[in-house]
Amino acid sequence: MLRLLGGPKRLCNGVTRRDLLSVGGLSLLGVGQPALIPTGIADEKSADTSLPGFGRAKNIILLYLFGGPSHVETLDMKPQAPVEIRGKLQSIDSNLPGLHLCEHLPKMSQIMDRVTVVRSLTHPWNFHGMQYATTGSPEGSIPLEETLGHPQHQPFLGSVVHNYDQQRRGSKPPGAIPDNIMLPFLLSSRRSAARYTAPSAMYLGSRFDPIWTEFRGEATRKMVRRSFGPPAEFADPYLGIKPDGRFLIAAEADLPADLSIDRLNRRRSLLDQLESLRRDLDRQGARTTLDQKRELAFSLLDSRAIRSAFDLDQEPANLRDSYGMTLFGQSTLQARRLVEAGCRFVTVVWDEFGQLNAGWDTHVDHYNRLTNELLPGLDLAFSALIRDLETRGMLDDTLVLVMNEMGRTPRFEGEGRGHWGRAYSNFFAGAGLKRGNIIGRTDSIGATVADRPLSAKDILATIYHLIGINPNSTLTDVLNRPVPLVHDGKAIPEMLA
Repeated sequence: MLRLLGGPKRLCNGVTRRDLLSVGGLSLLGVGQPALIPTGIADEKSADTSLPGFGRAKNIILLYLFGGPSHVETLDMKPQAPVEIRGKLQSIDSNLPGLHLCEHLPKMSQIMDRVTVVRSLTHPWNFHGMQYATTGSPEGSIPLEETLGHPQHQPFLGSVVHNYDQQRRGSKPPGAIPDNIMLPFLLSSRRSAARYTAPSAMYLGSRFDPIWTEFRGEATRKMVRRSFGPPAEFADPYLGIKPDGRFLIAAEADLPADLSIDRLNRRRSLLDQLESLRRDLDRQGARTTLDQKRELAFSLLDSRAIRSAFDLDQEPANLRDSYGMTLFGQSTLQARRLVEAGCRFVTVVWDEFGQLNAGWDTHVDHYNRLTNELLPGLDLAFSALIRDLETRGMLDDTLVLVMNEMGRTPRFEGEGRGHWGRAYSNFFAGAGLKRGNIIGRTDSIGATVADRPLSAKDILATIYHLIGINPNSTLTDVLNRPVPLVHDGKAIPEMLA
């Protein structure tokens, strides 16, 4: 990953970082290998035109709930099940007949008539699997999820879309809003344990890697985490942030105090940093990729369009509050601003923060975290996003995806629920999707799928269809072999309007 370096900054978690800009690419996936020239996506003309909605989505916002939300305490409530199954949270009616939500999702309950809910997702693995959920990888494994640059990794959904768009439309001009951005920071970089590997473009080439932002801001609430090691209190931005918090790709205010953009351009200190890499990369045949990264870095540093898109002060205070003054809420609002400014694909990850088993991984402190952190934050952000897009006339063109890798065990395991891939839920709204739609069903305790079993690959196939990419297409890997885009995934007709 290419990082534009300024002076050391201390974030609210106490970790010193020198990251000013993440533009993705000069990581182990980019520095150590030659630039790739992918064949790209083939077979576009053989798309199934009998299904509606092909190519309806102009923009995509992916809200990824890392850790595995409890399906039986969100969108697949089991009020008739024994208390050891249903738990102590109550269900409420939504404005979608037949759909009951958790009592801590009251705002979402009023907008579910715009939403398609899939309650029959299933796979055999019980571990965190963002790679499995968001790429064409046919199987999941812990090494795949935790090994950077694993040879079996497949390109991230947003990277495939970026690659496809560039083949079809060409590159954007310098300084334009990039087309594949992730918020709020590099995956699992704010927890006290080994990282999960971040989504990447893999063999499509590092120039199609997602661009990660950095968050600069102060948390306003604290929580004691006791899931990994001794109990420790963390100032957690997912609980609350001050309104002056910002997401940065490049901003003059985040440069060292004595270094303006003009001085940066004169001194070309970034160029000096990159030139030390160039000499090594020349010997590996990667000069073209480095040139592209250098041009991208400078164009982002001095882009008025990017600085404007990342200026949350342009939004009314009441609208910002409606999303929730939390890291997830303001990330979701920032995502809307980015697609409105021209970004094709924006991903917001509700990530772990502090100790292991944070985020939606509620092995311990289950009720407290659902009640006081997770459900209220999701309730505000998702409902505000749908209403905001609708008000602006953007919902018909914007595909909103709320995805995760698994659910939670039907029965409690100690103080929480464990990992459960056999049954879980995702939900979606916007471009080309049916509104007020429920697909699939689990059994009486949410343990297994009882009707219309579906996989993450079926979800990806449906997304690609709505974006305008034939799910039956193939990619070409580093060994020049054809790789199925979604393997055995099929677009889900019941989702499409």
